[in-house]
Amino acid sequence: MENARRLSPAEREVLRLRVVAALESGRVESYRQATGVFGVSERSVGTWWRAYLREGCEGLAVRQGRRPGPAELIGDEERGTLFAAMADYTPEELLIGGPLWTRQAVVEPIRLVVGVVMTEQGVGLWLRRHGLTPQRPARNTYGQRPAAVRAWLDEQYPAIETRAKAEGAVIAWVDQCGLRPDAAGPGRSRATKGRTPVVRVTGKRLRVNVMSAVAPRGALWFTVFTGRFTAPVFTTFLDRVARQAGRKVHVIADRHPVHRSKAARTWLEANVNPVELHLMPAYSPEPNPDELLNTASNATSTPPAHTADRLAQRTRRFLHRRRPHIVLGYFQTRHVRYAIV
Repeated sequence: MENARRLSPAEREVLRLRVVAALESGRVESYRQATGVFGVSERSVGTWWRAYLREGCEGLAVRQGRRPGPAELIGDEERGTLFAAMADYTPEELLIGGPLWTRQAVVEPIRLVVGVVMTEQGVGLWLRRHGLTPQRPARNTYGQRPAAVRAWLDEQYPAIETRAKAEGAVIAWVDQCGLRPDAAGPGRSRATKGRTPVVRVTGKRLRVNVMSAVAPRGALWFTVFTGRFTAPVFTTFLDRVARQAGRKVHVIADRHPVHRSKAARTWLEANVNPVELHLMPAYSPEPNPDELLNTASNATSTPPAHTADRLAQRTRRFLHRRRPHIVLGYFQTRHVRYAIV
């Protein structure tokens, strides 16, 4: 007979009833004889017969679903305390681990707060049961001042937006980044076990710089250069953005030393009509949508380029392909959605 484990729950219940009926009627006289007739183990026959004697036919029903186990050892109040601690602090701040709440990190506060020792696998199931899933964290620098960021979002940027609308101007977020051919790792490659694959890379320290600006309606301006980022490079780029935009541009940038240099301030004072610069709070890249373009640009270094010209050519080609709908997508992320006009 087919293995009973492959039967459906209903078929298994019928099989149990047939075995017990045969024993009770005397058609089979022993567990061993039932084993030969029905193709089930002698131990199973004995278990079913004892269940029948104890509970009747109800004892033979197939129990579906999860087996009843002990109640959860962590009460609602204790669980709330743990989740509040995980929301407000990192394991590093509680002196029990690194910056991330991994399963291993959660084991310790459960032991300290509740007195319950759980395995990492059990912690993972428990967290998922209560709606906590593994997520890629957003990065936040230590020097960032949350109050300054909140003031920027609630007061300073709305004022800039109001002025831009009144002047018929455009708002552009500007940023600069450097690209190297080894900026992104090679990832993983299939190979025979014990034979590590080798990726050939250049030994030269190649680098190109990118200055870019994005606008909420999908506009993108950029320049790729191999020299140093200086005030003349910055102001030349701003002048080009203003000319191509055809109207005044309110430029929003971070507090890079070049943006605050004397040469840049002098140029801005002489060109206050076409360009006006606004500096974001220090150590706050998250509200700048151009940072997302920088992150995407770093992918152009894979596969690695062998010359600076090749890297610059690849970067320009990548940026030329950033169509307006792609640029608009950068403004849809949670941290920069405030900038959508």
